[in-house]
Amino acid sequence: MLFPAVKFFVSSMQIDPNIPANASGIALTIAAGTILLVLPKRYAIVPVIATCCYMTMGQSIVIAGCHFTMIRVLMLFGWTRVLLRGEFRKIKLGQLDKMILWWTAIGFVAYVGLWRSGDAIIYKMGATYNIIGFYFLFRMMLRSLDDVIQVFRTIAVLVVPLAICMLFEKSTGRNLFAVFGGVSEITIVRDGVLRCQGPFSHPILAGTFGATVFPLVACLWLNGGIGKLMAAGGVISSLIITVASGSSGPVLAFMAAVLALGLWRARDHMFLLRRGIAVGLVSLQIFMKAPIWFLLARVDVFSGSTGFHRAMLIDGAFHNLGDWWLMGTQSTLSWADEEQGLFDVTNQYLQVGAEGGIVSMGLFIWIIVCAFRLVGLTRRSMAEIGESATNQFFVWGLGAALFAHVVSYVSVSYFDQNFVNWYLLLAMIATVGDQFQTPIEAKEFIDVNEDEEREKVLVEAGPSTWLMPIAYSSPTTAC
Repeated sequence: MLFPAVKFFVSSMQIDPNIPANASGIALTIAAGTILLVLPKRYAIVPVIATCCYMTMGQSIVIAGCHFTMIRVLMLFGWTRVLLRGEFRKIKLGQLDKMILWWTAIGFVAYVGLWRSGDAIIYKMGATYNIIGFYFLFRMMLRSLDDVIQVFRTIAVLVVPLAICMLFEKSTGRNLFAVFGGVSEITIVRDGVLRCQGPFSHPILAGTFGATVFPLVACLWLNGGIGKLMAAGGVISSLIITVASGSSGPVLAFMAAVLALGLWRARDHMFLLRRGIAVGLVSLQIFMKAPIWFLLARVDVFSGSTGFHRAMLIDGAFHNLGDWWLMGTQSTLSWADEEQGLFDVTNQYLQVGAEGGIVSMGLFIWIIVCAFRLVGLTRRSMAEIGESATNQFFVWGLGAALFAHVVSYVSVSYFDQNFVNWYLLLAMIATVGDQFQTPIEAKEFIDVNEDEEREKVLVEAGPSTWLMPIAYSSPTTAC
């Protein structure tokens, strides 16, 4: 069954004429996929993160009529590995897993119902492929806090070359990643400020990547030794990437992440902070002459920021609720005067609402709430069972990264490889929640031990067996 399927895919493969893949992009993707197939499970996620850091979204191939960017192709390699090496496992779906499935399904139905076209079905099939494919691939690959910490280390190492390339772009105005297509060779300049974007589709998204990985790499400082070196390199690199983007939103997200990490000492009193924020927002709404979202218009870290556009976008969505609440809308341009340019939905929450209605937007927000709640419950469970403060801080770092994403979503929607970063974070939160929070905790530990034994079998058998299914029996079943 496998070989006919591979033959079918290869024979139907074509170069996408709109964003054609070149030889360097295809070669790097095949190399990354091959490495993904043969690496030990502990390091299997490295090629995925590397592709996010160094490959643009400007290359695509067509397989069986469907468009595959290089990151999508790499996902196929990932699932091939999971199936061939017997790493597929049955997951007991938690609340976060279920909410992602419900949100994806309802978003699909609403969008297709709104547009009623074959193109709409194909578009949402691609979006579903991205969401379900990457999220559950990461859920298969990650099984314990140790795996999550390994992801932190991988990011800390891989962002260093990316930061160096961004520094080069900042000093020369030339983007090295233009060789892969999809990004301009000449760096954007706004009000005299170079806005570097590296391999990402927009400077804001480049800066967002730096800001949202900062909390993850900063946590490594508590590991001591080589961990401090990784943390120092990762933090400096993430700061360089954020600032080089020349965008206000990523800088604010970075500051939010710093604040979230700093709240570690107040970890047992977060409910007071949440209530304080709610009271503050209500008070501002009462005493301000304009709605509170017009505070965005006053934010201007770099000259030329477009906070007013974002405020107008929220205002337009609020006053045109009847246009999009049921199933979304085919155009947001009519939400304000044409010169306001509200066709550009630079807000992830409103982007979800515009494509799927208020139910879809509510489910998306609820996913974030579930993730925050899971971080808090997991951290408390770890404290109750005597886990070290260092391990608890790693989980806290996941919450800080989540907060950075939440802040970023106010000023940008993810339309490049940042979505992989987002679902990786959600999968890591779900993984630590499984290990420390649910009744299957003991089973997870058994699975981890089985993985370690499986790796030993692979190493002893040699590279020639690495792509073969493993006939493995745990010591328990062998008895």
